[in-house]
Amino acid sequence: MVSSTILIQQPTNFFHHPELHNQLWRGGVQHGLQKHPILVCNSNKRSRHLRVCASANGAATSSTLEAYDSSPSPSSFPLFTPPSQPQDTPASQLELADPDFYKIGYVRSFRAYGIEFREGPDGYGVFASKDVEPLRRARVIMEIPLELMLTISKKLPWMFFPDIIPVGHPIFDIINSTNPETDSDLRLACLLLYAFDCKDNFWPLYGDFLPGADECTSFLLATEEDLLELQDEKLASTMREQQHRALEFWEKNWHSAVPLKIKRLARDPERFIWAMSIAQSRCINLQTRIGALVQDANMLVPYADMMNHSFQPNCFFHWRFKDRMLEVMINAGQRIKKGDEMTVDYMAGQKNDFFMQRYGFSSPVNPWDVINFTGDAKIHLDTFLSIFNISGLPGEYYHNTGRLSNDGDGFVDGAIIAAARTLPTWSDGDLPPIPSLERKAVKELQEECHQMLAEFPTTSDEDQKILDSMPECRRTFEAAIKYRLHRKLLIEKVIQALDIYQDRILF
Repeated sequence: MVSSTILIQQPTNFFHHPELHNQLWRGGVQHGLQKHPILVCNSNKRSRHLRVCASANGAATSSTLEAYDSSPSPSSFPLFTPPSQPQDTPASQLELADPDFYKIGYVRSFRAYGIEFREGPDGYGVFASKDVEPLRRARVIMEIPLELMLTISKKLPWMFFPDIIPVGHPIFDIINSTNPETDSDLRLACLLLYAFDCKDNFWPLYGDFLPGADECTSFLLATEEDLLELQDEKLASTMREQQHRALEFWEKNWHSAVPLKIKRLARDPERFIWAMSIAQSRCINLQTRIGALVQDANMLVPYADMMNHSFQPNCFFHWRFKDRMLEVMINAGQRIKKGDEMTVDYMAGQKNDFFMQRYGFSSPVNPWDVINFTGDAKIHLDTFLSIFNISGLPGEYYHNTGRLSNDGDGFVDGAIIAAARTLPTWSDGDLPPIPSLERKAVKELQEECHQMLAEFPTTSDEDQKILDSMPECRRTFEAAIKYRLHRKLLIEKVIQALDIYQDRILF
């Protein structure tokens, strides 16, 4: 009777030892099976000593195994290696775009490579669907043909594409009454509303995926309460003027006597102001070439307008004139990991108030933001740059690393770049700074920063508590709170940077 079973997976993995074989079977027949070892290998690269004992009827009854490396690793056979578990990324928490979002573009020659669109609380974003190794040249991830875009030239004689407006349509006269160089948002809003009204057109389908009036952060849609929450009277006044401009344009061209084909485009001012906010926040200013004609154009580019902004973007736009299409390309030498967001720089060199005015958002690490100092105190520019490892000319400052030490604190960011640009500084050739005078200047600058913070009705901690306590507030109200919060965080960051500067000035 067999009391235990010895399982050998593959005959090729049995390590045959001639001496042990003879000793076992010749000696075992005469004296019964003794406890002699046999070397056996399994597929896990471990060989084990096998001790076999005989029962009264000569059957094997027991075995002991001991580790010994002799067989190849499973990694040598990729087909037998179990698939690795997918790693969670920030993008995996977002919902994939509806398949119809891709379909309406693909049937019209839109193409995307190695990316996916996902939707989150703040709207759509574009994310890498696979790892991308750095290359010497830029790599295309999107191709959008001209036939899908809405474009209007910025100079006379003005042109628009696609040519969807029939001759004699009143919307043509409305667009023609605007200034091509200053009223791009009004012109694109009119063209967008007309495109929504065209049957068998791409834009009525794509419009279903654009944010509604309650989802937009544009301050053209903000209430007076939202404007007061900015705590920036100059910006609030500018936005009131923009709202009045849009309302006045609608009242002038959508009065009660206009034809129905015009009136149905925007039956109420809210509809026109929404279209104007879409035109402002999603417009791309690009020089295009169609045949021999080179022109500066304001363009609404579907799919590319879903890309979010970054001050350190990994993509850019390129016009391929031969095929009349816009390409979205990854920067040369850029390494992309699966789940990374694909971003572009909307406007280089602009402050947070401009981003709020046009796009409805701000950033605490905007390297172009400015603090207006009024005192006479100045610090040494070269010393400040060297302490924070900032290089380049003033218009092209960049930091080599975000760390002040080897512990990976990540203190240096866009706000420190902004501090280097906005702090009053002096530089006189090779004349070194005097530490005592530098510390005195630091104290004066910090005092001025504290005075700026004291002028705000609320502190940064109070603003953060408001955001945390109102998760379902209006998008424009939330954007207003964030704008004033980011302003205070920049000033506080400058205060911290000045503390580090005076502590390290001797080193």
